Amino acid sequence: MKSKLSLLALCLFIFNLQAAFAQPGHAGAAAGPNAAAAPTVRTHFGAVRGVTEGDVSSFKGIPFAAAPVGEYRWRPPQPLSPWQGERDASKYGADCPQAAFGPGAGAMSPTSSEDCLFINVWKPANTAPAANLPVMVWIFGGGFAFGSGSSPSNSGVQFAKQGVILITFNYRVGRFGFFAFPALSREHPEDPKGNYAYMDQIAALKWIQQNIAAFGGDPKNVTIFGFSAGGVSVHSMLASPMARGLFQKAIVESGGSRDSVLTARPMSKDGVDPNYPVSAETIGIKFAQSMGIEGTDQAALAKLRALSAEQVVGGARPPQGGSTQSFETTPILDGKLVTETAETAYKAHHEPRVPLMLGSNSADTAGNRIRASTKEQLWAHFGQWSAEAKAPYDPDGTKTLATLVSEANDDFGQAEPARFAASEFATNGSPVYLYRFSYVQTGMRQMLRAGTPHGGEIAFVFGTLGAGGFGPPPPPATDEDRSVSKMAQSYWVNFARTGDPNSAGLPSWPRYDPSKDLIFEFHPDGTAGAIPDPWKPRLDVMQKTTESGKRAD
Repeated sequence: MKSKLSLLALCLFIFNLQAAFAQPGHAGAAAGPNAAAAPTVRTHFGAVRGVTEGDVSSFKGIPFAAAPVGEYRWRPPQPLSPWQGERDASKYGADCPQAAFGPGAGAMSPTSSEDCLFINVWKPANTAPAANLPVMVWIFGGGFAFGSGSSPSNSGVQFAKQGVILITFNYRVGRFGFFAFPALSREHPEDPKGNYAYMDQIAALKWIQQNIAAFGGDPKNVTIFGFSAGGVSVHSMLASPMARGLFQKAIVESGGSRDSVLTARPMSKDGVDPNYPVSAETIGIKFAQSMGIEGTDQAALAKLRALSAEQVVGGARPPQGGSTQSFETTPILDGKLVTETAETAYKAHHEPRVPLMLGSNSADTAGNRIRASTKEQLWAHFGQWSAEAKAPYDPDGTKTLATLVSEANDDFGQAEPARFAASEFATNGSPVYLYRFSYVQTGMRQMLRAGTPHGGEIAFVFGTLGAGGFGPPPPPATDEDRSVSKMAQSYWVNFARTGDPNSAGLPSWPRYDPSKDLIFEFHPDGTAGAIPDPWKPRLDVMQKTTESGKRAD
C-alpha cells in the first residue's frame, strides 16, 4: 500500500525533523578546555562528560548499542563495548539514515549515518545519583521514515527544570527500521525479525534501566511518551511481551491504536490482511529486485547488506517516464516482538495495567485513509450507517467536501482510536486520562483555521515555543501561548511523577469513564477543562463503521 500522508501532515513531519538542524558529532575521549567544570556520570560502559547550562545538565550522543553496520544491518542491536576515559557527551550523535530535503539535496540526509544508536539525557544540574527523579522517555514521530532524538522542539531543558529526567534517542527508520527478506528470516533463528526500530526502542529502555540511576533517575518510575509514529510505538510497547517491565506509565499523542494506521503487516503471507495485503517479505523481495538483486538466499542478502546506506534510503531510480512501486513503512507481525496488533491486544486485555494518558488534536489529519471525490462517495464509506453519519458530520449540508473528508480522517485515524484505547484500558482497571488539544498558537491562527494540526501540541508540551524546526521561524509566543504551554507541561510532569496529571492550581482532569462522554479539552481560548464530548455522535458512527471491518478506501 502506498503511503498516503496528507500534505499538511507531511509538512508537520518535516517540521519536526531534526535533519535540517542537528549537527551530529561523534563523541570522543579528548577533554575540552572546560572539562574540569563539566558534569560527568559513570555509566555501565564508561564515563560520559556533558554540559551544564544554567540549572540543567545535558548529556548527548551517548551510544546505547553497537553500530548496526555491516553484518549487523538488519539485526537486533548488539551490546556495547566499554570505553576508557571520559567520553565527550556535549553534542548529538548522527541521525539514523533517512531522506534529505531541500533543493539539490542528495538521497540521504547529510546529518545521518548507520552508526546512529545514540541517547540524550537532560537532568537538573547537581542532581545526586540517589535522587530517584521521575524519568520521561520521548519516542519521536515521522511516519517511521524520518526523525531523530535531536529535534530542537524536543529539547528536554524545560522538563529538567520541572525536576524530571528527560530522555530522547534515535531508532532506525525506513528500510533500516522495518525490513524482511526470506534469507533474513532463516538466519539467526533465535533473533526477533523485521522490527529493528522497535528492537532499538527496547534496547534504549534497557539501557535506561541499567544506567539512569547514575543520572539521578528512578528506573522504577519511567514514562514512555510519543507522537504519531512515536505514539504508535508506545502502543506497540504496551502490547509487546518483550517490553514488559521496562516502563511504568505511558502517554500517546496522536498515535491511533486501531489496525491499519501504521500497524503490523504479515511477515510472509500475501493477501491475508485486507489492510496490508502485501507481506513484509514480498516488499523486501521487490526492493531487492529493483536494485538488481535476484534470488532470496544468503548470497542475495549479502548483496543487500553491501548496498550503501544512500542506496537503501533512496532505492532504485524509476525508469524514464515511469515509476517504482512504493509501500508504507510499517511494523511487522514477527511472532516474538510483535505478536499481535495493539487493537487485538487491547480487545483481549493483554495490555499491562499501567496508567495511560492519551489523546489527539482538533484538526489531526495524519493520512488519507478515507478518500472521496463527492459527498456521496464519503457517505458510502459508512455503509449501512451513511444516514446516521450525515447528521453529525453535515447536519445542514453546507460543509465543503474537503472539510468533511478531513474530519472523517481525523476521527478514523486519531480521535476514535484514542477513545477506543481509553475505554479498553479503563475497563481493564488502568487509570486513564483522555484529552483533545484544540489550542492554536496565537500567531498561527490565520493559517490553521481548522484547528490544532497533527503535532501541534508538541512545542506546548516541551515548552519549546519558538524553537523552530524545518522551514521559516515560528511566530513569537504570546503570554497566553506560554500560559497554555506551562499548563500542558505541568499535566505531563504530574502524570510522570504519580500517574495522575492533577495538582493544585490546575483545572481538574477526571479519570476517563467509558460510561460517560466527558473529554478533557485544551480549549481554543487558552482555558482547559472536562466537557461533554461534542464529537461523540461522530465518533459513535465512526466506531460502528470501523468495527464492521471498513478500514480504508
